[in-house]
Amino acid sequence: MTLLAVAIGMFSTLPLSAQTVVKTTTVASRGTVSTYDPATSFVVTEASGPVTYYYSPNVVYRTSSGVVIPAAELQTRLVSGAPVRVHYVQDGDRRVIQRVVLRDRGDKDDDDDDN
Repeated sequence: MTLLAVAIGMFSTLPLSAQTVVKTTTVASRGTVSTYDPATSFVVTEASGPVTYYYSPNVVYRTSSGVVIPAAELQTRLVSGAPVRVHYVQDGDRRVIQRVVLRDRGDKDDDDDDN
């Protein structure tokens, strides 16, 4: 019994460590490109009005069929009026882009099937 009391006493003096689990949810939104600034952000006109998105370090640009768009091609594809689907996470009051999906050239359906 004494040994059990000593063991319990030893464990009660150890600090309890709390683990914080942060869950981020990626949200998708549709619209057309209004303004594109490759250095900081771009604005998408959505049904609710213009929304500003900010870049994360690992933004991926791809077509609706899944092909990654090279950086050199972005300047000709990400233009005002281009339909896009933006996948983002909310960071405070900022929408931070994870992925941008542009419609395939010649494709009239701007839906990406990656829900």
